[in-house]
Amino acid sequence: MVKKFYPKLKIIPLGGLGEVGKNMMIYEYGQDIILVDCGIMFPGQEFLGIDFVIPNIDYLLANKHRIRGIIITHGHEDHTGGLPYIWPKLGVPIFATKLTAGLVDVKMKEFSIANPKIRLIKAGDILHLGVFKIEFFRVTHSIPDSVGLAIETPVGLFVHTGDFKFDKTPVFEDPTDLSKLAGYSRRGVLGLLSDSTNAEVPGYAISEQEVGKAIEGIFRATKGRLVITSFASLISRVQLVFNAAVKYRRKVAVAGFSMEKNIEMASRLGYLKIPQGVLQDIRKINHLPDNEVVILCTGSQGEEMSALVRMASGEHKQVKIKEGDTVLISASVIPGNERASYNTIDNLYRLGADCIYRKELGIHESGHAKVEDLKEMIKLIKPKYLIPIHGEYHMLIHLAQIGQEMGIPRERILVIENGQTIEFERGKGRISSDRVNASYVLVDGLGVGDIGQIVLRDRQVMAKDGIFVVILTIDKKTGRIITSPDIISRGFVYMRESEDLIQRARAEIKRMFSRHNNRYPLDLDYIKRSMRDEMGEFLYKNTERRPMVIPVIIEL
Repeated sequence: MVKKFYPKLKIIPLGGLGEVGKNMMIYEYGQDIILVDCGIMFPGQEFLGIDFVIPNIDYLLANKHRIRGIIITHGHEDHTGGLPYIWPKLGVPIFATKLTAGLVDVKMKEFSIANPKIRLIKAGDILHLGVFKIEFFRVTHSIPDSVGLAIETPVGLFVHTGDFKFDKTPVFEDPTDLSKLAGYSRRGVLGLLSDSTNAEVPGYAISEQEVGKAIEGIFRATKGRLVITSFASLISRVQLVFNAAVKYRRKVAVAGFSMEKNIEMASRLGYLKIPQGVLQDIRKINHLPDNEVVILCTGSQGEEMSALVRMASGEHKQVKIKEGDTVLISASVIPGNERASYNTIDNLYRLGADCIYRKELGIHESGHAKVEDLKEMIKLIKPKYLIPIHGEYHMLIHLAQIGQEMGIPRERILVIENGQTIEFERGKGRISSDRVNASYVLVDGLGVGDIGQIVLRDRQVMAKDGIFVVILTIDKKTGRIITSPDIISRGFVYMRESEDLIQRARAEIKRMFSRHNNRYPLDLDYIKRSMRDEMGEFLYKNTERRPMVIPVIIEL
């Protein structure tokens, strides 16, 4: 008797699990793969000089012929920002709602990518991709046109929430479709993949309308110019600013490329309602009285070269921060950006501005479900299995604990990190021993993936203890040193104040070289390796610091 083969459903995260950002999930069954989201992550302080981190797609490139499409749940960069780097290598259709597609198109144009294969979907639509049947349901988040996914697979139904919260009075559109969620429960949900970002935050999510009231209060109390920064893709927050500007008779100018492009696109698509005459050219804003001015700008994370950072450093061409200005930072700080963000705030204070940035003032509310909302989602869906997604590992664990409180047995709560695989077969799920490469791909300027662990380690060494360059000029015929060794110190010691150490180092270099130049022809690679190790030990013995030692030998 021939044993019947049953393919397994595989769920594999390439990003977003064990971290905040670069969300990307694989659903795979037999010859079909679908992808959910394709984001970037802001680098932590250990990633010196790195601009962004994107998912590793080695596994996808090896299985490119099986990918049926990329589904984007909403327009934030931690779910869309990887597309300009990754989509050209895959070339598969992108499925997104109208606003999300607009934001993706803006981002693609920044990279001169014309006509990406974006196909519009909306809440309520049903999409067939290979064996997968995907139904889109409406969720509220901190950006309009967000959707979750009900994915019908050959092994059962899965609900992928995307980022969500339960907001009964959102700025745009209708609230999360609770009746749709209850309907999935009646059909039977094998697995719930739920947002975990705020799994440690008690209570219920606060409505975006409450943030609007706090922003209006600041407009009412502010006598001078008002500078407001938020995420460029947070369209609902932008609308609240325009609403308050109209109410308090202020004009709004926009600073920052991404903010300008997103406002232009959202207005064109009808998501932003801006009365005529409210939006002003940033170049003309200085001709208006201060109490009639609002400047809406990028830079809420202290990003280098963003509009607010240039204002704080006095380098912005049109806006010079002055005494009497109020700066409102309506965003939470993404992990890893704390130092840059607070440096910007410090610089704004130095210029005489008053800064409003503390979350407890009600000027920002997360778009992610808090503990009671997460319980409500589990209660509505009644899944057999719970898979926490979108969060650092401690966040995933806290959602797992919430799941247990709601009656899901621990063995049916599957907590994994990037690269691990969950397999479902005949109604049962388990964490597989299989792994795929989900290492970081680092974006630095125009380079994508060319900065690896070795280069990062070198940057960290140089940042910690500096570099020590030894330049030897030798006679090619005799193998002898022609001139005294030149030394360059950067970030290690100031040479004018360390003349004794530098002189002893020169003498030590001559002794080292004489020990290793007794073979002819000279093995310069061997000599440089030996000198690097021995000079490193010499410097550590004398300073207890380990700079990067770089020997350079010039033959004349």
